[in-house]
Amino acid sequence: MTQVVFYFQIHQPWRLRRYTFFDIGKHDDYFDDAENERILRRVVEKCYRPMTLLLEELIEQHAGAFRCAFSISGCALQQLERWSPETLEIFQRLAKTGCVEFLAETSHHSLAALIDEDEFRAQVRAQHDHIERLFGQSPTTFRNTELITSNQIARLAEDMGYQAILAEGADHILDWRSPHLVYRPEGCEKIRVLLRSYRLSDDIAFRFSNRAWASWPLSAATFAQWLGELPTSDEFVGLFMDYETFGEHQWEDTGIFDFMRHLPGEVLKNPRFGFATPAEIAAKVDPVSRLDIPHPFSWADAERDLTAWLDNAMQRASHRSVHGLAEAVRATGDPETVETWRRMTTSDHFYYMCVKFFSDGDVHKYFSPYATPHDAYITLMNVLGDLRRRLGVPREGLLVP
Repeated sequence: MTQVVFYFQIHQPWRLRRYTFFDIGKHDDYFDDAENERILRRVVEKCYRPMTLLLEELIEQHAGAFRCAFSISGCALQQLERWSPETLEIFQRLAKTGCVEFLAETSHHSLAALIDEDEFRAQVRAQHDHIERLFGQSPTTFRNTELITSNQIARLAEDMGYQAILAEGADHILDWRSPHLVYRPEGCEKIRVLLRSYRLSDDIAFRFSNRAWASWPLSAATFAQWLGELPTSDEFVGLFMDYETFGEHQWEDTGIFDFMRHLPGEVLKNPRFGFATPAEIAAKVDPVSRLDIPHPFSWADAERDLTAWLDNAMQRASHRSVHGLAEAVRATGDPETVETWRRMTTSDHFYYMCVKFFSDGDVHKYFSPYATPHDAYITLMNVLGDLRRRLGVPREGLLVP
């Protein structure tokens, strides 16, 4: 039997306000709460509320045969708790169905796994506790920020007790192998890696509304037919995507909600298929072989590497500057200071500094609240300058990219 594994990512960063050089030493009001609330409420109305109610309906309609998983960053959970607790209650209802798995990740959607193991572990523990408190689940599956994975990151997740880790089914990692089988990362003894089927996932997440696409308009029956054409040896199909696919990136008038409303029924018409959560796959399916991931890779951009966040001088310097304050921040013992700093570790701040061109560049511009990547860099560095002053850490030399 081949299981379809739907995994949805939810994340909202704490965006910075326009913080200038002349604000340093004047105030520590770093975050643009008005804009953060506006964007959250917009996405709640367009995506989170209608899509989550639809999933609740599908679970009931199919008597639990439809199953899925979520990874909700700690930043997004904080914003839902603050500005839309009624929406958070819908997710909590999903948790009670027993058909929805909530995954572990870094609490602040950070790149800590690449630079600071202690901070990585601290953020994962904080997020784990947050999930337990809100949803009554102790996560057994780990999803690192933006699916950034390597042998070393998988070993860290295994050491923390996780049974599975999610990753991108990138061609340069798999070579001739299928993304629809379970593997074990090199150097690990227990943890399993479940891969994203990027072609099928992107048919929904990116190509669905493209009228120039040969398969437009895509129906649930057609997609189920594509699944049926996969080799019978496939153990699962990982359909991993941003939750904002539904209603935000693909607007309601594209038919995306109707597509999802009918897809489980179309898939379940074929007795070969069912739905499962990542934890269920990890518990039942043995790895077919080891998978060597010597260097970190992700699900972002065409390269599927780290260049979305750490490619240019601005990105690398600001990332080092943020994590260079870790020891001083932890030494304060002040939860509010730690929280403020952790919000600056969020990967989005470095994503906004990307200077790529063509389609990937357009995606970065779409998500960025800044006019230019340089504006993103200057804002973050000014904020760091003020935090450094508050911590009593000597000023860094000026970097001119």
